Amino acid sequence: MDRVALRGLKARGHHGVFPREREEGQTFLVDLVLGLDTRPAAADDDLTKTVHYGIVAEEVVAVVEGEPVNLIETLAERIAQTCLKHDGVQEVEVCVHKPDAPITVPFDDVTVTITRSRV
Repeated sequence: MDRVALRGLKARGHHGVFPREREEGQTFLVDLVLGLDTRPAAADDDLTKTVHYGIVAEEVVAVVEGEPVNLIETLAERIAQTCLKHDGVQEVEVCVHKPDAPITVPFDDVTVTITRSRV
């Protein structure tokens, strides 16, 4: 399976279990790896035979900016299901970064990574 990756998609969302997270919001970053067969698109040099990663990026940002959820696990699942709606995408790895998570000790990042497929 071939891979198309989008790294560092950035959007502001209001996800989290604490009232401050819901009220003020924070920046989330998303990395995606889409699994698909790119051979038909490459053979015909035809965008319609692959995934349009610009559209996927816009849809993922809309999910992050959309309805708040408590857990980034839930957010990752919603993003994965959005990606799998594209016909050619057979598998997706989603990594959601929450660099401003409400943690009381120094840290660089919090991430949740999931892999989902049509199978």
